Amino acid sequence: MARLRVNPTRMEMLKIRRRLVAARRGHKLLKDKLEGLMQEFLELVGKYKAARLELDKELPAVMKGFVLASLASDRGAFATALEQSRDELVLVRSHERIMSVNVPTLEASFKASACGYSYLDMPRDLDAAVAALKGFFPKILRTAQLEQAVRIMAAEIEKTKRRVNALEYVMIPSLQETRKYISAKLEEIERGNITRLMKVKEMIMGR
Repeated sequence: MARLRVNPTRMEMLKIRRRLVAARRGHKLLKDKLEGLMQEFLELVGKYKAARLELDKELPAVMKGFVLASLASDRGAFATALEQSRDELVLVRSHERIMSVNVPTLEASFKASACGYSYLDMPRDLDAAVAALKGFFPKILRTAQLEQAVRIMAAEIEKTKRRVNALEYVMIPSLQETRKYISAKLEEIERGNITRLMKVKEMIMGR
């Protein structure tokens, strides 16, 4: 592992030691965060799978009403009725924090349309289908939120993992190697100083 390019002085040794302590502390904190993120991620994946299975199971029954209504009415009148049955969708966006990660959440509500289709021209199946779809929509929204949360958490896990690996396999070994280098150089300088002092002492004693 390549060491840092620094001067082998006691001041640099002190700085390297402090940086090494900080890097190890940061590494531990990030590893703890990574473990927490993984636990939350697995829990979210479980919730998403369950919500998606429920969604896929119920969707055909919800769409069946529209199919029956379309078969029992004129095509043009049916299209017009669908257009007139549209309500205004209001979405309120907020955030939920999971392990310091912002995950978006949505709340939905409907504003009833001022106009509507004629009940005489459309079969009752359409009324039931529209009501079923409105009741089904929160499940669609919830599933979409969970899917987005899974993606966000996966990206955060990947980012945290890269930071952990950078500290563990690059920064910390580099600091350790630099500390060893400075320590060896300081010892070499110390031995040189001792040798010179001994020579000076011998010269003085020789006089």
